[in-house]
Amino acid sequence: MDLRECLEYRDLLYFLVLRDVTVLYKQTILGIAWALLNPFFSMVVFTVIFGLLLKVPSDGQPYAVFSFAALLPWTYFSQSLTGATNSLIQGTNLFTKVYFPRVFIPLVPVFSKLVDFAIAFVFLAALMLWYRIAPSWNVIFLPLLILLMMLTSAGAGMCLSALAIQYRDIRHAMTFVVQALMYAAPVVWPVSKLPADLRLWYGLYPMAGVIEGFRAALLNTGPMPWDLIGMGSITAIASFVIGGLYFRRTERFFADVA
Repeated sequence: MDLRECLEYRDLLYFLVLRDVTVLYKQTILGIAWALLNPFFSMVVFTVIFGLLLKVPSDGQPYAVFSFAALLPWTYFSQSLTGATNSLIQGTNLFTKVYFPRVFIPLVPVFSKLVDFAIAFVFLAALMLWYRIAPSWNVIFLPLLILLMMLTSAGAGMCLSALAIQYRDIRHAMTFVVQALMYAAPVVWPVSKLPADLRLWYGLYPMAGVIEGFRAALLNTGPMPWDLIGMGSITAIASFVIGGLYFRRTERFFADVA
């Protein structure tokens, strides 16, 4: 592959990402505001149920901003994972007629959902300003957390997309899988409530380190959870490699089973 082909593939990926964002909000009244409504209403529900009624601890911060700081990376992960899982099924007409690296298809949601992530991030900044919460100096590690978040989505997305086009049950099961993964992640509860002897093993779930890292960096809830981030990085890299290899191994069958 020469430089010219690399540039063409880069432009193609950019086009597919832009197309994904445009199609999602085309002919909608609220437009990109939908990117904010999902985590916003989740924050309201969680604040009422877990913050006011069940009195779940929030590491010394108002529960609304505590939960939204977790919903920011979680919403990105859940939406990009679901989008990647369904991408080959929805893009059958595209990859069966035109040749290009098929791995682009599950990677498109991983990049396109960053637009929604950025919009929700602006709202989180406004929420922090409202509650007069200043980020800690650990905010410089946010790019690392975002990269880990994207790597996790890409690895799982490549694997699940390859499975979903062969076994359509995967697509239908994603609603339950994502919901289970959310409650397994420290979205509505703090990792500080976890027994110390389980903490390191819990870190194998990459989103645990990402979510707690976001809270530590933005809300100053404590030191950066490098133990969780380190364990999660191992899992994320492994899933990315395994997902890529599995996708590469099975992609020759996609046109036959699509």
